[in-house]
Amino acid sequence: MNPNLNSNHELTLRDLTIVFRRRRNVIYGTVAVLALLAAIYCVSSTRQYEATGTLQVQNKSQDRLGLENMTGSSDTDTDALAANINIQTQANILTSDTLALKTIEDLHMEGTKNFRPHWNPVGWVLGLFSPKGIPDPPNASLEDSPERRRRVLSIFSHNLSVKPVGGTRLISITYLDPDPKLAAAVVNKLMQSLIDYSFQARYDATNQAASWLSGQLTELRQQSEQLQRQVADLQGKSDVYTLGTVDSQGQQQAYSGVLDKLQQATVALNQAEQSRILREAILRATESGGAEMLSGLAGNTNSAAVNNSLALIQNLRTQEATQQAALHQAEAKFGPAYPRLAELRNSVAALQQSIQQEVDRLKARAKSDYDDATRTEAETRSQYEKVKAQADAVNNKSVDFAILKQESDESRKLYQQLLERFKEAGVLESLKGSELTVVDPARVPSKPAKPSILRDMVAAIGGGFLLGSCLALIIDMMDSKVNTVEDAERISGNNLLGVTPAFNSKRASLPSNGSPPLASLEEPQSQFIEAARAIRTEIFLKSEGESSRVILVTSSVPGEGKTIISANLAVLLAQSGKRVLLVDTDLRIGSLRALLDLPVGNGLSELLNGEVRQPEIHPVNAVPNLEVLQAGAPPANPSELLGSNSFRGWLSTWREKYDFIVLDSAPILPVTDSLTLASLSDITLLIARLGVTEKSQLARSYQMLTRNGKHFVATVLNGLRAGEDGYSSYFGYNNPEQKYVEIVKAKR
Repeated sequence: MNPNLNSNHELTLRDLTIVFRRRRNVIYGTVAVLALLAAIYCVSSTRQYEATGTLQVQNKSQDRLGLENMTGSSDTDTDALAANINIQTQANILTSDTLALKTIEDLHMEGTKNFRPHWNPVGWVLGLFSPKGIPDPPNASLEDSPERRRRVLSIFSHNLSVKPVGGTRLISITYLDPDPKLAAAVVNKLMQSLIDYSFQARYDATNQAASWLSGQLTELRQQSEQLQRQVADLQGKSDVYTLGTVDSQGQQQAYSGVLDKLQQATVALNQAEQSRILREAILRATESGGAEMLSGLAGNTNSAAVNNSLALIQNLRTQEATQQAALHQAEAKFGPAYPRLAELRNSVAALQQSIQQEVDRLKARAKSDYDDATRTEAETRSQYEKVKAQADAVNNKSVDFAILKQESDESRKLYQQLLERFKEAGVLESLKGSELTVVDPARVPSKPAKPSILRDMVAAIGGGFLLGSCLALIIDMMDSKVNTVEDAERISGNNLLGVTPAFNSKRASLPSNGSPPLASLEEPQSQFIEAARAIRTEIFLKSEGESSRVILVTSSVPGEGKTIISANLAVLLAQSGKRVLLVDTDLRIGSLRALLDLPVGNGLSELLNGEVRQPEIHPVNAVPNLEVLQAGAPPANPSELLGSNSFRGWLSTWREKYDFIVLDSAPILPVTDSLTLASLSDITLLIARLGVTEKSQLARSYQMLTRNGKHFVATVLNGLRAGEDGYSSYFGYNNPEQKYVEIVKAKR
């Protein structure tokens, strides 16, 4: 198969235009059908009146008891998301079954025209296969009749339209009904039902919240009273007395005797510790230090006796130093033999003895003072521990008292705030207005909204074009026939020899034999013949320098115009001064005899069977250089006859006598006759008819003919009609004959 058949071809806008032009009848037909259906609908449908009302949803009210100020929260619609949610909620309530049933019952709509049962063929068919439900009880209300309720709610919701208006707080409610007054009444009833529902829901919520809060207030009051009693009891047991005044920080001042005792015991303990430490230091000094160190402690103790001893030691030390100085001076001045030296030494020794005796007495006195200070400290500490234990107990009670008192105060404060809010709740709720406001009530419409003839017809025409275009694309994609010149070029590898338009005879009637007229003789100036002349020119170019050429004209299947083209081509070749033999090699159902109105006689089959020795060749009177050999009677073995040596011999004979031998053969796909003839021919013309030949048929035929590659094979596309894509490309204008006449007249 030629690879061009399967090559990827990118779909362009021009391709779509070609498809739509080629399938315009499908598009026009679809538009016409939909327009007709729309017209029938507009004429036969019931007139529906549309009533519209507008409802405004304001900012959402505060909570049912106005508790936002106490909790610090706010439920108002301060952001767009919350507002949209509130508006959408109200719109969904408008479409709820509850409001719909209430409106239907209040306005007695079940007996109106829209709600009467109508026979629906689709519903009836579906009902044959769907399971049957429980039938409605007789004389039951609408609420207790499931099937009736489902049906009326379905009709009501079908005619009702609720749409929030974008960017606003408005909701548009629309209802359709054959009765304009009823349509307006339904919209107004729905809006009023929504307002009533909102009031009732708010009232129920307020009562529920008030009931709950009343119980909470009772429990809170009991809890507050119990806490106050506990505070009074704990205050009496804590030994803490309130003075009735507050300090600079606003704290209430109180007095406790135990705390005062603790403060005094703390001071006494500190003094005892200081005294014990000082006396211990003196004791350690007397035990480890000499008279010289002890004399330096004079005046640094809190004991008068110790201070006196230290002062005495200091005086003795001074006297000792004086005597020692005198002794040394005398020894230095008078020598060791001086008589007063012994006296001075005795005086120094006496002073040293007195100092030692006083030091010993000081040690005993320091030890006694240290023991007294230690006992005093122990007694003071014991007293401090007792008072501290009492103070700790009082402090724990004070902490519990402070915590309990704070809890009691907060409980009391909360109770008073809730009680005040509870008392104001009724007044606040009565002052609050509804968050729903009717902006535009529904008014009785003056003219029906449905059917809208202009809108429905425009929609039908637009939908028809859209649907028709889709159908045209689908049909064209499913169509496997050769529909364009490009199709034939791709399949034949751009080896398209020519294109012939569809031939429409201008004669009022057919010839007496019933065959179509021969265009080359009847209408030699037609566009069909001009296209055939172009094919003749191409053949001349291909056969230049050759003495004789055999031209095989075949097609893929019957009905593609190969006989018409072969006959007219033979006439045109003969009119150019060439000797031409036209042979009907379709031995099965030859049609040249009927086309050229030849007499019945022996033909090619009788010649090849040996029934006659010479062919019965008929000249064409209107064309001097043209002769025709008809097919003859159908033989039993046409393929064998055409492939026989006899036919080869006759073909060689004809080559010597004629310039061109045109073989009109059988279709190539049903039988193999043409393949046999193709091996004997110089040029093969494969005829394909636009809109008739399948692409696969043309590809298969072209592949079979070009398999051996020994001769020239070209495709001729037949049946191109004026106005189709490719017509003006090949013939210059969509109506070249008329255009040529206009050009000639203009030049004259």
